[in-house]
Amino acid sequence: MNNRLVIIGANDFQNQLILKAKSLGFETHVFAWRCGDIGEKTADYFYPISIVEKEKILEKCREIHPLGIVSIASDLANITVNYVAEKLGLICNGIHCTELSTNKHAMRECFMRNGIPSPQSYLADKKNWTAIQQMKFPLIVKPVDRSGSRGIYKVWSRQEMNDAIEKARTFSFAKDVLVEEFVEGNEYSVEYVSVRGNHYFLGITKKYTTGSPNFIETGHIQPAFDISSVMTEKVRKVTCQVLDALEIKNGASHTELKINKSGEIKVIECGSRMGGDCIGSDLVYLSSGVDFLKLIIQIACDIRLSVIQTDRHKYAGVYFIFNKNDLNHCITFTKHHPDLLVRKSDIENIDDRKVMDSASRYGYYLFVDDTQENLVELMRGKNEEN
Repeated sequence: MNNRLVIIGANDFQNQLILKAKSLGFETHVFAWRCGDIGEKTADYFYPISIVEKEKILEKCREIHPLGIVSIASDLANITVNYVAEKLGLICNGIHCTELSTNKHAMRECFMRNGIPSPQSYLADKKNWTAIQQMKFPLIVKPVDRSGSRGIYKVWSRQEMNDAIEKARTFSFAKDVLVEEFVEGNEYSVEYVSVRGNHYFLGITKKYTTGSPNFIETGHIQPAFDISSVMTEKVRKVTCQVLDALEIKNGASHTELKINKSGEIKVIECGSRMGGDCIGSDLVYLSSGVDFLKLIIQIACDIRLSVIQTDRHKYAGVYFIFNKNDLNHCITFTKHHPDLLVRKSDIENIDDRKVMDSASRYGYYLFVDDTQENLVELMRGKNEEN
């Protein structure tokens, strides 16, 4: 019986996928650049090939003959997953879907064609310069092909915009930058899983960020506690329109959006992959009982699914460490609420280095509770101390 599963990536988030696959009886074949990540040790077989080297991974996969190929929380890995899977005739979303869901400019054009509400935006090139000059500040500048808050800037003047465009261009693989209107409102992400074009709602996550200028995620709580049932239905409807427009038919998806005080929804972006920051790998299961990791493995391997339903109603949160104040605050909270701690990552030695994006945070703590009050207080304390 073929039980070989290929996993693209070996970092801490991907390691949750590796461990889940092994617990389900799969033989794990993991590809990533060798840099000491935990997945290098936990994988049954590890191949020191960069996640962006699609052809080399494809060549090796032709020898492995995997039942499926998966990854979570990485656009770069997702590109390779869908490329290799499509070449091997395995379950995936296809290359066109990948192009739409990993390039923010292509995605915005797709949203516009399909009547999906999203911020007005332009590619920062000579053709669009006149239109960009007419946009009202503040604006957001970002690379078209990066995630994890890399290269994102909020700008208030033409000079700041020009400087930000040049900075953002250094982050972009394609050297392309998007200039978009700044949208007011609370931030959320919406988690879905899809099977052959049928979409199944898993939850809405409340997002906390550093705010301007870089909007780095400081934490998340799931389910979102400040959205009405009526608004939830509106969010679900819009999100399904997004998934259909982007041709997301199989596996996980992670849609980010904002809702303003008037209840207007603006879709920021959508990834044809599981959300990072422990959202997909941990928060969904902790809050709802739905084993998201197991689902995406089964879908990738074309294994028939049982009914997807929630059997747990708790609140789960992840809290990220940016500095010593954060760590001390989290240690104090854990002393007062020891039963709420699920897991903490290895915390790096905290120095004066400033956190510039999601990848440079020092670590995280995971919590779960029957109500949202303690987790909300945890997040509020973080913002007050920083």
